[in-house]
Amino acid sequence: MSKTLRLILGDQLNPQHSWFRKVDQHTTYVLMEIMPEATYVTHHIQKLLGFFAAMRRFADELQKQGHQCIYLHLVDPQNQQSFAGNLKQILTADDFKAFEYQEPDEYRVDQILKQFADRLSVPVTVYDSEHFLTRRHDLQEFFAGSKTLLMESFYRHMRKKYHILMEEDKPAGGRWNFDRENRRRLPAKADVPAPLLFDHDLTDIYEMIQSHKIPSIGKVDSRHFTWPLHRQEALQVLEDFLENRLLYFGTYQDAMHTAEPYVYHSRLSFAMNTKMIHPAEIVERALSYWKEEKERINLAQIEGFVRQIIGWREYMRGVYWAYMPEYETRNFFSHSRKLPDFYWTAETKMNCLKHAIQQSIDHAYAHHIQRLMITGNFALLAGIHPDEVDAWYMGIYMDAIQWVEITNTRGMSQFADGGLVGTKPYVSSANYINKMSNYCQGCHYDHRQRYGAKACPFNSLYWNFYDRHRGRLQKNPRVGMAYRLLESMPDSELQHIRKQAAAYLDQLNSI
Repeated sequence: MSKTLRLILGDQLNPQHSWFRKVDQHTTYVLMEIMPEATYVTHHIQKLLGFFAAMRRFADELQKQGHQCIYLHLVDPQNQQSFAGNLKQILTADDFKAFEYQEPDEYRVDQILKQFADRLSVPVTVYDSEHFLTRRHDLQEFFAGSKTLLMESFYRHMRKKYHILMEEDKPAGGRWNFDRENRRRLPAKADVPAPLLFDHDLTDIYEMIQSHKIPSIGKVDSRHFTWPLHRQEALQVLEDFLENRLLYFGTYQDAMHTAEPYVYHSRLSFAMNTKMIHPAEIVERALSYWKEEKERINLAQIEGFVRQIIGWREYMRGVYWAYMPEYETRNFFSHSRKLPDFYWTAETKMNCLKHAIQQSIDHAYAHHIQRLMITGNFALLAGIHPDEVDAWYMGIYMDAIQWVEITNTRGMSQFADGGLVGTKPYVSSANYINKMSNYCQGCHYDHRQRYGAKACPFNSLYWNFYDRHRGRLQKNPRVGMAYRLLESMPDSELQHIRKQAAAYLDQLNSI
């Protein structure tokens, strides 16, 4: 029988894929660590360690099950440091007669493998990754002929399609969305359970990364690596979330606190985005748990969690495949500034940014409101080029893979797509930050002041943003209130705000 080579990418670590149901000695799997994937942005050191370690464990598990597996370490002398170079070398050396791979989730890798496959003389078969609840272009087909891509419409469609939280053809509880109930500030005496953290010694991988001088950001104790690295650990994280955090997840999912990096969030995104665990099984298990605990856990908690997975996550992937590669060049506001240095160091007098960035440096993690309304909010108000913002988000977060990062960053966060994903720019003054967090307590700046020596930069930059983008935004009905307030301001007040904003923009690296 002819031999087949199958490629597994670093975000395709799905032991339940149909490929692995049968052990076939004529099929060989290959995983590879290559420099381009480790360096196309400056990744967090925890992200580098997590991907390499999870890939190695996945390969070990395949071999234990009897599968033929080739694993190329970064330091292997025969490693050609590219997908095409390594695959060509293996196919030729071992006389494989067929090549197969799963659809990549990143456009960049998809193009690399398509171009490689087109040059091969052996048959090539491309498989579905069997991970998502939608196909690549389902969202594009769903919104065909529509002028807007309203996530809520897509979310309701997904609820109906999979009959999730439905009572016949109606939403459970009579409402599709409980987002209004999901915006509470964390109480001062909240007893947030400690998250489930693992204890992996990845010193060998850390030393390999350092010896090859791979650039990285962030901190890690490589002897005590805390993220899940295989399916069984991911399942443990899920159970820990359900038992200890689902009770308040929805209520406090937007809350931010200096003492609670994870609040009630699940910490499942890395495991899910590497496909260790399937979104459908997460939702199914969460619904089952909720049904058993209905007297304790209300509907708003489970709906908020389900919406993130079957709604937002699938929606963002659909947008990605509908608009790439053009999407990554969008810059609606023509923003051009460089990202301030403090995004890499957390050395700023702004307590909210200092904390959110330091948390990201320490844990390779920040939840969606920290990303959207702190780091993303400031970058948009300051007019940072979307390329700069993309590169930072893509590198610093453990769960960042382009299909989910760029649509959230360039779309939702930076409004660089001109409103394709978000119906309005997600910007705020310091008032929102003070409402949803304890960040403003003890800050160098005063969250109540618009201008003056101690005025919070968010305030003047917020009004300056709307002022300078009148031509692009004034007709947007979602921001009508901002423009009505702007029009009601005395001219002297607006002049003070403009002057203060200009001063901050001139000294971004030292605020």
